Amino acid sequence: MHFTSKQLLENELLFPEGTDFEYIMVDDGSKDDTFEQLTIFQNAYPSKVKAIKLASNVGPHNAVQGGMEYATGDACVIIAADLQDPPELIVQMLEYWKKGIKLVMANRQDREESWGQKLFANVYHSLIKKFALKNLPNGGFDFVLFDCEIKDRILEIKEKNTNVLYLMLWLGYDYVNIPYTRRKREIGKSRWTISKKIKLFVDSFIAFSFLPIRMISTVGIILGFGAFSYGLFILYAKLTGHIQVEGWSTMMVVFLFVSAFQMIAFGIIGEYVWRTLDTARNRSLYVIDKVLEKKNE
Repeated sequence: MHFTSKQLLENELLFPEGTDFEYIMVDDGSKDDTFEQLTIFQNAYPSKVKAIKLASNVGPHNAVQGGMEYATGDACVIIAADLQDPPELIVQMLEYWKKGIKLVMANRQDREESWGQKLFANVYHSLIKKFALKNLPNGGFDFVLFDCEIKDRILEIKEKNTNVLYLMLWLGYDYVNIPYTRRKREIGKSRWTISKKIKLFVDSFIAFSFLPIRMISTVGIILGFGAFSYGLFILYAKLTGHIQVEGWSTMMVVFLFVSAFQMIAFGIIGEYVWRTLDTARNRSLYVIDKVLEKKNE
């Protein structure tokens, strides 16, 4: 957790007089001293800060929904504690909200990161924009201000295995996006591993697109037409005596190809079925272990 007391006060001074703040910090089941540091932070600002500790690691998007449950403001902001996203941009975002815009996104037009991170992010957002959410701004977004009405809709849905930020976009509200350059991480080491990135990609794709299922149907139709055509050719060749029906090698290649496609298809269908089962179980998205509420000074 990299917010400091100085940064907290400096950022508040940028806002118009009379703007009230509350800070909701969520510890996503960490095993280090994160919650102890949050406790110190909350003790320093008891009238402004809520600290929430989840019983286990449930992923960033479920943790975000846990924080939203305890938010009481007219508008909420989601921002990571590593401060790669500039907090001072919230001033501009708030001005749009005051004009009646319920969803204000800060989208990354560039990143001060390695080429590998940029490549993964660009491919990810391009695929989501092309095949799932057509209204996704270029570069995607993690830094967002949204009205309490949107917060209530998200908490009512309580969707599992999803991208809660894209869920806000899916709701269909008019939005404004503010481009910015994401800063290089200066403190700490990211735990956003490749496996977590892949899971987010799969969750986002399956939650907002039927493309994988449609691809299975399309490939199945193509293979079926090809098999039927090839069958007619074999039958014709046999009847006219042009070839001897042996073809063990050909049959094995076709068999292995079709079998591989079937296993991939089963895997894709299984992803949808498993998510349906997970939703039907109606288990909680997260379990709250501890909560440090705000205190009146």
